[in-house]
Amino acid sequence: MEAENGTNFTYMGRSFGNTNVNDDSSAFSDCNSDRSGEFPTASSESRRLFLACTSENSDDLIRQLVLDLDACSIDEQKQAAMEIRLLAKNKPENRLKIARAGAIKPLISLISSSDLQLQEYGVTAILNLSLCDENKELIASSGAIKPLVRALRTGTSTAKENAACALLRLSQVEENKVAIGRSGAIPLLVSLLEVGGIRGKKDAATALYSLCSVKENKIRAVHAGIMKPLVELMADFGSNMVDKSAFVLSVLVSVPEARTALVEEGGIPVLVEIVEVGSQRQKEIAVVILLQICEDNLTYRVMVAREGAIPPLVALSQSGTNRAKQKAETLIDLLRQPRSGNAAARTSDVLV
Repeated sequence: MEAENGTNFTYMGRSFGNTNVNDDSSAFSDCNSDRSGEFPTASSESRRLFLACTSENSDDLIRQLVLDLDACSIDEQKQAAMEIRLLAKNKPENRLKIARAGAIKPLISLISSSDLQLQEYGVTAILNLSLCDENKELIASSGAIKPLVRALRTGTSTAKENAACALLRLSQVEENKVAIGRSGAIPLLVSLLEVGGIRGKKDAATALYSLCSVKENKIRAVHAGIMKPLVELMADFGSNMVDKSAFVLSVLVSVPEARTALVEEGGIPVLVEIVEVGSQRQKEIAVVILLQICEDNLTYRVMVAREGAIPPLVALSQSGTNRAKQKAETLIDLLRQPRSGNAAARTSDVLV
């Protein structure tokens, strides 16, 4: 989801200038598969699974496991879901085989189980199947979105993290973004961003970044209170979440509600600090955000200038990435534009 080559970087397909990044906060969560560890199995079952994973033909086992998903015994269902999850995780070609064998609908049913462990196994299996692009539309059209949102609300911490990852994968199909937003996922992802563990925060932020490319989801995120945790995480350089939070913020501030909420939550001083002491990537994305909020708002320009933004912006215009230099110069010019009337009198001391 993120790729770097020393001169430029992208986050989920979007390019962000030319930079060289070597800081801990660049560790974006990629949600590639579950991180819940291997579930315990009896030795005979472990051997069966091992042989299936190494065999060229696991079709017979897959067909049996899909049948076991509908077993009367919860323990049998758990075992089948666990083995499907492992087959999908450890051998990518199995993901399409499992889906074609009819596993998706019974796995979605397990996500709605009142047994939290069974729900977790179902969520995790669906996540691993969603790693196959050809499965994404089938998973969504089979009704997975609402059960995944339910797991995001009621599941174990692992189920919540993996549900967030699965929703991220489904959101990579553009038409699913609105459906996921309307299903109630956004406030739950904001909650995970605020109170989850570090993996949960990263997974939630990544999912929100994808979902909030849609305007109505931006509004939902702002109304759900996303700005407070974003600003707090950006302010905490030890959180390893500065970059990720700033990327999410960068897609939100295109709507006025987000810009207002950012200022109300004290985001301007945080962004100015990032321009001053952040990494090259952090400085670049921070100046992009500051320029977005200042372009059409005199009050915000005054606030940015009063936070002492011009000296670090000048420094950035001389030593930043090419894109950061350009944005910093544009913002400096904007902050130094002549004001009229009382506005000029109030700000002349900081804009000279």
